Amino acid sequence: MKKELDLTTGKVPKVLLQFAVPYLLANLLQALYGGADLFVVGMYDDAASVAGVAIGSQVMQTVTGIILGLTTGVTVLIGIATGARNERDLASIMGSSIWLFAGLGLLLTVCMTVFHNAIALLMHTPVEAMRDTQHYLLICALGIPFIIGYNVVCGILRGLGDSRTPLYFVALACAINVLLDFLLVGGFHLRAMGAAIATVASQGISFATALGFLYRRGFHFPFSRRDIRLNPQHAKRILLLGAPIALQDALVNVSFLIITVIVNQMGVIASAALGVVEKIIVFAMLPPMAISSAVAAMTAQNYGAGLTERMRRCLWSGIGMALVFGVSVCLYSQFWPETLTGIFTRDADVIAMGATYLHGYSLDCVIVSFVFCINSYFSGQGNSWFPMIHSLIATFLFRIPLSWAFSHIDSTSLLWMGFAPPLSTMVSLLICFWYMHRQARIEPKI
Repeated sequence: MKKELDLTTGKVPKVLLQFAVPYLLANLLQALYGGADLFVVGMYDDAASVAGVAIGSQVMQTVTGIILGLTTGVTVLIGIATGARNERDLASIMGSSIWLFAGLGLLLTVCMTVFHNAIALLMHTPVEAMRDTQHYLLICALGIPFIIGYNVVCGILRGLGDSRTPLYFVALACAINVLLDFLLVGGFHLRAMGAAIATVASQGISFATALGFLYRRGFHFPFSRRDIRLNPQHAKRILLLGAPIALQDALVNVSFLIITVIVNQMGVIASAALGVVEKIIVFAMLPPMAISSAVAAMTAQNYGAGLTERMRRCLWSGIGMALVFGVSVCLYSQFWPETLTGIFTRDADVIAMGATYLHGYSLDCVIVSFVFCINSYFSGQGNSWFPMIHSLIATFLFRIPLSWAFSHIDSTSLLWMGFAPPLSTMVSLLICFWYMHRQARIEPKI
């Protein structure tokens, strides 16, 4: 494929940036799914509908986090095989991935469809937003196979060094989603249900387009239908690499859900404000996430090729790039937070309460620039357990307890709760520095 990059050669910052920019644009457009839903619903409907989409999106983000974590295992294994120039392994890993994720898609779809009402109740959804939340969850649950299919295709391509092609697929989906949002929510007044239908339809079209495109173009190595079979060894390796990342993402998102439950008990205005700020943070985190994902892919290929010093240069280049974005978002949020919270709603109370939450939360954008890249550096080498462990420590021993404690300081404001995320991420960063120092002493050449 001409669009594939050899991540083992060339100047590290240049190659990393080349790979990260399409990744960033694709992630930005993908985030517009939920962002467009919230934006359009905020334009045409009330706070209850906004809260319904916000809560439903938070739940679906947890499901998507599990999927992304597992597909990271595919990306890393393919990256290592690409760096080692092992074409036989490449075909076998791809074939095993198709079988593995087809089963996962069926399981998640059934579970989410059956339990969507129970999940809405478990979230302590405000009574006013219950119907919208249930509609959003049920319809999005039916689109899980499309989410999985798209992410498996993208995981394979990125492991091969192609971050541009996924951008085209998600751009198509985003355009369709925005048009359908305005049609179904603004035109037919279907509220959260219309937003969910738009999201699922756009994802289905994107996945179908991706499959058709790959079938016509093919790969630079032999791959046929005979390769689409489950190799137990490769399936096990995918799960061993991806499961810790999936578990980490799932539990971290569960922590977000717990925090949402805490805030939901403060009323519908607080619930809507939390949802608005979470959407802003999703967009703010996209650059460091894209750069860190590029770090993982680049580390994997160089690990497979045995280029350890190049791996370290990739890490520090990634941190430097991520900080440019993180510091910028943080500074802007300190001075003009209302201009950001006002994007997703016209409710003055929601805008004001969201702005106070964003003041503290935006500090997290700086700290995660380090943590995301360090996590990807280790995951790219096949060590996905350490990132999971320190993330869970920070989340469940610090973020959730701090959020609960800060919510009792002032039940009419989210100001203090905004400082819980950066404080907990700082714990992660300190653990990362300790671990890297320990590794350098024990094993200077990673």
